[in-house]
Amino acid sequence: MNLRIGFGYDVHPLIQGRELWLGGVNIPHTKGSLGHSDADVLLHAICDALLGATGLRDIGHHFPDTSPHWKDADSKILLQKTMVLLHEAGWKIGNIDCTLLLEKPKIAPYRDAMIEAIAKAASISSNQISIKATTNEGLGFVGKEEGVAAYAVAIVYS
Repeated sequence: MNLRIGFGYDVHPLIQGRELWLGGVNIPHTKGSLGHSDADVLLHAICDALLGATGLRDIGHHFPDTSPHWKDADSKILLQKTMVLLHEAGWKIGNIDCTLLLEKPKIAPYRDAMIEAIAKAASISSNQISIKATTNEGLGFVGKEEGVAAYAVAIVYS
């Protein structure tokens, strides 16, 4: 069996007047992520982890923020298209482990819904996905609630 590990990271500013999408779930909050698509940092980090593990370049290559086609795109579609690329190249997902970095809102009430949304978009089992969240203890752009970030690690195999 051929195993590979990929790492993904994404960050977006938080602003008034935008929705907050995390892990394919719209989370009620006073601020939302600013970006070309729906700015779902968790799904973007997952896509980059999967693409990196398989050597299929990165999310910006496949879904450039300069393309009007991806303007306001649902990031679950980006994950679905990433899965097509993986399967065409002969790869399958072993597991995905993620960490969200944000001060507010608390993620625990939405974790199961995010896991289900990711599992559905990636066509994998929910037990292959782990989502954790942490604050930055008031430090940096995350701590000042100016932005949200996500890390993701994925194991793929062929």
